[in-house]
Amino acid sequence: MMSTDNKKTVMNRRTLLRAGAAAAFAAPIGAYSAQAFAPRAITPAIDFSEFPVCKTASDAPALTGAPRKLKLSWNAGAVCLAPLPVAIDHGFFQKQNLDVELVNYSGSTDQLLEAIATGKSDAGLGMALRWLKPLEQGFDVKIAAGTHGGCMRVLTRTNSGIGKLADLKGKIVAVGDLAGPDKNFFSIQLAKLGIDPIKDVDWRAYPGNLLNVAVEKGEVQAFLSSDPLAYLWLKDAQYKEVASNLDGEYRDKSCCIVGLRGSLVREEPQVARAITQALLDAAMFTSQNPDKAAKSFQPYAPKAANLADLEAMARYHTHHHHPTGEVLKRELKGYADDLKTVQVFKQSTDTAKFAERIYVDVFSV
Repeated sequence: MMSTDNKKTVMNRRTLLRAGAAAAFAAPIGAYSAQAFAPRAITPAIDFSEFPVCKTASDAPALTGAPRKLKLSWNAGAVCLAPLPVAIDHGFFQKQNLDVELVNYSGSTDQLLEAIATGKSDAGLGMALRWLKPLEQGFDVKIAAGTHGGCMRVLTRTNSGIGKLADLKGKIVAVGDLAGPDKNFFSIQLAKLGIDPIKDVDWRAYPGNLLNVAVEKGEVQAFLSSDPLAYLWLKDAQYKEVASNLDGEYRDKSCCIVGLRGSLVREEPQVARAITQALLDAAMFTSQNPDKAAKSFQPYAPKAANLADLEAMARYHTHHHHPTGEVLKRELKGYADDLKTVQVFKQSTDTAKFAERIYVDVFSV
């Protein structure tokens, strides 16, 4: 049950030009679980006519010498991170002379950021609205790029009488995590509508894969979820989407970000550039080849999701939007300002200085 106007999936050239050089259903296997891959020898072409400002960065020479080994942490069940297996499957890391080990991380966000900051991992991907609060505390992690938008939704029963976000006022809403990025995002949107998300909505925590059960039992009137589960639930005519993080101004903003070990950025800036570029190239390839991205991600997807489902999700997520540099810094400041409005960030935090501190433009090195 996707939006019929396709406005969320169409390439937005203006957004791309503005962008500069460019957790969902997890299957945890302990805190860390590595995957081994056999990358293809030849990197497929990307049509840079759709990404004109990315070509110069992508044409930078690869690292020399033996392939640089790196560990990159991700949530292997998050379909919006499909560019990661794409990067290995289709040789984008190899193109940059990188030997990347994907590590499935199922611990808390604080633990993940600590792992990156202390060198247990070299980089990671995650949700901006989940990472920014821990980063406010001072983890030595630098944000190098946004990766995409669109993976969080508000769902309800078709006959619930809830038709728009404002209808959540006075309702009980189920969430998988009371400090999760989806709760933060939709709390911000409620606040912008003049609704106090703390006083006017009763948030209840449930296991992420049982959120729909809470609605079916009548314990809640709506719930927040991320793809692939949200998408799969929406295939059932009993459910409908009330809102997503691709509504309004947010259709042109990223929700997931690339974080790099601070010491890697300072000591090996070309390596930091190389891994960021590989990820952006993989994102561009995903945007242009959602069918191939679906096949790369299929080993990590829930069994209920077929290739057509995965391709539809890859098209829905805005993999063409991956800001760096000044555009990224503005988005980070904007999210920090938003988090102040819902009392997640301290009111004393200078969000401009905060954004300046946590971001890095790896393509300026």
